[in-house]
Amino acid sequence: MKIINSAEFDAYQKSMRNIARDESVSAIVNEIISAVRAEGDAAVRRYALRFEKEVPQKFEVPLDLAREAWESLKQAEPELASALSLAADNIRRFAELQKKQFSDFEAEISPGLFTGQRVIPVDRAAIYVPAGRFPLVSSVLMGLIPAAVAGVGEKFLVSPPADDGLPDRRILAAAHLAGADRVFSLGGAQAIAALALGTETVPRADLIVGPGNKYVTEAKRLLYGEVGIDFVAGPTDVLIIAETIEAADLNAEAAELIAQAADLTAADMLAQAEHDPDARARVLAPNRNTAEQIERALEKRLALLSTAETARASLETGGLIIIYKSKEDAINIANKIAPEHLELHVASPEEWISGLRNYGSLFIGCAAAEVLGDYSAGINHTLPTSGSARFTGGLSVRHFLKTLTSLRCADGHACEEALKAAEVIARAEGLAGHAESALARIRLRHGS
Repeated sequence: MKIINSAEFDAYQKSMRNIARDESVSAIVNEIISAVRAEGDAAVRRYALRFEKEVPQKFEVPLDLAREAWESLKQAEPELASALSLAADNIRRFAELQKKQFSDFEAEISPGLFTGQRVIPVDRAAIYVPAGRFPLVSSVLMGLIPAAVAGVGEKFLVSPPADDGLPDRRILAAAHLAGADRVFSLGGAQAIAALALGTETVPRADLIVGPGNKYVTEAKRLLYGEVGIDFVAGPTDVLIIAETIEAADLNAEAAELIAQAADLTAADMLAQAEHDPDARARVLAPNRNTAEQIERALEKRLALLSTAETARASLETGGLIIIYKSKEDAINIANKIAPEHLELHVASPEEWISGLRNYGSLFIGCAAAEVLGDYSAGINHTLPTSGSARFTGGLSVRHFLKTLTSLRCADGHACEEALKAAEVIARAEGLAGHAESALARIRLRHGS
């Protein structure tokens, strides 16, 4: 794995950004979208036959099968069913707290000039859940539950078919637990096109959220505008800020965690790296000794990891340890990286937090494992990647809500003043019709 000094980081970051997008992916996805637009179900089925393991006779899955999958899971894997229930409860509680941040209002901002907003859910939302290398059961909960809390009218769960033509049975079970209104056995770019455009049997969604491979991601990017999306996701990533700490200054529990800091850092890097060879696991280390400790811990863990082949490929391609000079240096680099997941393996994390601005989710202290965010603590794991945390946050209730504004004019000077200002601005822009629209109302108020 590459180790660099912080002074080398900008050049390294620039070289990584210069990797071009695979145009062949865009060409294939454009072809699929055009075909689905023209042919509907026939095109979806044709591409499903080309890319999927199995193609069901009907894309929609009866909800009874999801309920049966959940009942079966409770019997066959009670520990997993219990874990999913706990995670669902925490995700719901967190989503409900988010929902409270959005409210309707109407306020008189000047005498006679009333402005307002309504916050309402979208009518139809589709949650896409991939099932390629791993069936992401947790993503079912992360998408459907915030949609339900937002009050979405119809919630679709969409996931690729397995060998029997149905989505993975655990995904079906989670769909029942999370309250899916309809389930579809569809995958890939053809699924996104069907949901964005609508076909004879697949209803058109207003919003599509959820992770996916490069074809799914490209389809979402190309269809944005015809359908809403959460964001365009890239490879998953983590950045861990490590620190040299004197254990004697800490309580017993904190001292034990710090004593295991290199091993915990390695464990969390591998948890990210095992996703995909393109995943990015990075660390900010205070010195080369710490960097080498982490390298040794990685090798020990890789020797025992069942997903070591993928994880090692990820570390060799994009694994990185950056040696920083000071806390300010580390914060500056972290904000430039804008990681999906940012972990603080430091003694006094509160001293770091105010300076950190760009991240999907922040994991504060060694005990706050990123895996908790992935699964069970309540925060959402669908997060901005590839530096997009500079301008957006992760999937939340807000993605399923629309803010609709309103204006009401009553008697009073404020409305006339606003009309006069609108007329002046319109004429400055050369839009005579706009100006006349405002002037007509001014004249009406004066009876002329």
